[in-house]
Amino acid sequence: MFGGKENKFMINPGIGKVLNILPQRYPFLFIDRIVEFEKGKKVVVLKNVTANESYFTGHFPQRPVMPGVLLIETMVQAGMIFLSLNSLADIKDAKSADIYYLCSVKARFLKPAAPGDQVFVEIAPVKTTKDLGIVKAVAMVDGKEIARAEIAGARQK
Repeated sequence: MFGGKENKFMINPGIGKVLNILPQRYPFLFIDRIVEFEKGKKVVVLKNVTANESYFTGHFPQRPVMPGVLLIETMVQAGMIFLSLNSLADIKDAKSADIYYLCSVKARFLKPAAPGDQVFVEIAPVKTTKDLGIVKAVAMVDGKEIARAEIAGARQK
């Protein structure tokens, strides 16, 4: 899963790279780690769903479930990471030079994410240009698909 091939490697597993790329901050930052990146092919990110996240207070107290809209936001942020990393000549110098805005989402939810889950999101390109990206997102918990989406975003000009 990690390293070994040209243009395929593990990114610094800390939050530092994520913070350098994404403009979102607490409480709206949903990516904990970039797990894998293969230029032009895919990125895999991790979202740890913790019991102390504030939205679980009301969604739902007896059976906490991560809201679907926040799972989509996690996939969108992963897509932004993919598009940003692909636009760089040197991945080590990743900075949030490009900001992408969400244009459209087609999503399907198969199973909820709950406290204690590790949600891995894999992003693969459908079509990318200089200022537009359409990506396929698949969210998985324990190796099983829980959601998928096709996301389109445009670069801020």
